[in-house]
Amino acid sequence: MKRRLCLVTGASAGIGAEFARQYAALGWNLSLTARRADRLDALAAELTAAYGVEVHVFAEDLADPSAPARLVAALEGKGLEVDGLVNNAGYGLPGTFFSTRWEDQAAFLQVLYTAPVELTHRLLPGMAARGFGRIINVASLAGYAAGSAGHTLYASVKSGLIKFSESIEAECAALGHTDIHCTALCPGFTWSEFHDVNGTRETTNKMPKWLWMEAAPVVRAGIEAVNRGKPVVVPGAANKLMATLTRILPEPWGRAMVRAQSSRYRKL
Repeated sequence: MKRRLCLVTGASAGIGAEFARQYAALGWNLSLTARRADRLDALAAELTAAYGVEVHVFAEDLADPSAPARLVAALEGKGLEVDGLVNNAGYGLPGTFFSTRWEDQAAFLQVLYTAPVELTHRLLPGMAARGFGRIINVASLAGYAAGSAGHTLYASVKSGLIKFSESIEAECAALGHTDIHCTALCPGFTWSEFHDVNGTRETTNKMPKWLWMEAAPVVRAGIEAVNRGKPVVVPGAANKLMATLTRILPEPWGRAMVRAQSSRYRKL
């Protein structure tokens, strides 16, 4: 029986690498993409040795608007049919909207929103033709919260991914594609390189340990949810509680709490 194939973006570390490991353990072949080819090659060798799966590596920077089309063309050129897509690539952009360059904000939008949407749009027709597909968009608990000072577009982009995932799941059901599912995975604080890259590790190290999750249970929750056709999943009891609170608290209260936490930007 032909193995299914999953494309994972941002696969060189953290949640993306864990998705690759768990799908390989399930017997899927993999296509991995990220900027760091050396890390992808090392992960590919690890997965091939451990699970006997095929792993294809594509070094791409999704900040380049032409990268999604180029990536899909490269997959097609190798005759690879994508059955699963994990849109995981992402990062945080520190600072306020006032203090950052538009070029940096535009690249952020490209990587975290436009590229996932385009890859989904380009790969869905093939999934529909074969009658099977799994799409996981790595969103965030931040998509439920009020917008904050700093990291200005992060919450809005993650909220957009949640709504996008809900719409794709609803459209697939409405069109009779009963075995194609799309899920927004909304983790809270997860141990990875994310906070080292965006310069917030010192701050996050001061936070209570019970707020944090390892990548493995986060990824497992995403895979289980998409297989059940669940459009949104929030992994972890603490995260579920916080997501619930954002829904039931009056919106002015939520905004006031976020403003209080944003006090470090008041000198702008």
